[in-house]
Amino acid sequence: MERGNRTSISEFILLGLSNNPEQERLLFFLFLVMYLITVLWNLLIILAIRIDSHLHTPMYFFLTNLSLVDICFTSTTVPKMLVNYISGNKAISYVGCLTQMFFFIGFGGIDSVILASMAYDRYVAICAPLHYTMIMTQKVCTSLIALCWFVAYIAALIHTVSLTWLSFCGHNEIPHFFCELSMITKLACSDTLLNDLLVYTVGSLTAVMPFICILISYMCIFINVLKIPSTHGKKKAFNTCGSHLAVVCLFYGTVIGVYFSPTSTHTAQKDTTSAVMYTLVTPMLNPFIYSVRNNDMKRALRMLFSRKPHLCL
Repeated sequence: MERGNRTSISEFILLGLSNNPEQERLLFFLFLVMYLITVLWNLLIILAIRIDSHLHTPMYFFLTNLSLVDICFTSTTVPKMLVNYISGNKAISYVGCLTQMFFFIGFGGIDSVILASMAYDRYVAICAPLHYTMIMTQKVCTSLIALCWFVAYIAALIHTVSLTWLSFCGHNEIPHFFCELSMITKLACSDTLLNDLLVYTVGSLTAVMPFICILISYMCIFINVLKIPSTHGKKKAFNTCGSHLAVVCLFYGTVIGVYFSPTSTHTAQKDTTSAVMYTLVTPMLNPFIYSVRNNDMKRALRMLFSRKPHLCL
């Protein structure tokens, strides 16, 4: 395909969720509160795990990275959306749009693969508890996180570079609150067949394959949990799995629904609503679902709040 060099636009217009000024003010305060809660709670989780030596285990190592990535993932889109609402200027430069999309895909992919790593960690803990310390070593955990970053940003780079091949001939309004891949592709006036194929092929590395790994891990966990003679042990295991699976279904369900469903079923309103779920709601709920219901995390949070501020830092 010939590299597109006929792009005649220098910026895109992010239409957002509403064109009504009153609704925009309401959305601004709503999303601002949700964003602050997301950042604050995830930072508290990171600090709590850091100060409690009992939580320096693989499971909480992955949780720390998940909290950090959730902050970065949300920060790629929400601050720009808030600025657009408060300033009334919804424009974003061509380079800025591609940059936002690059980091959005990258952090989203990392989030996806970390969820799969956490499922693998739970699989080893429940199905092979005697070999857990030998399998989930610090080197293995660090390698899994490094693999998450590498795979996710290679995929993001491929998608971003492929967009530079497209030509944009004038229409520059994106019916979304951030530069979303499929929305940008629809604005192109050149052939987008290759870009569409990349969504399904490269996207499977960071969305479908981790999701399949999670399903396989939890099938094995479910079979082993049924063999536990203690009712209390079964209940504890199912509660842990249920919390993780709830977030997995929320995150993967919306992502797969947007990016891997037939294009004929797509509508701007549907895609935007789904995007709010995985860009705002899921990162905000992760600290509560993974941590607040956990007794060890409750103890660590109490320890964090009981310390003096300068000791925490």
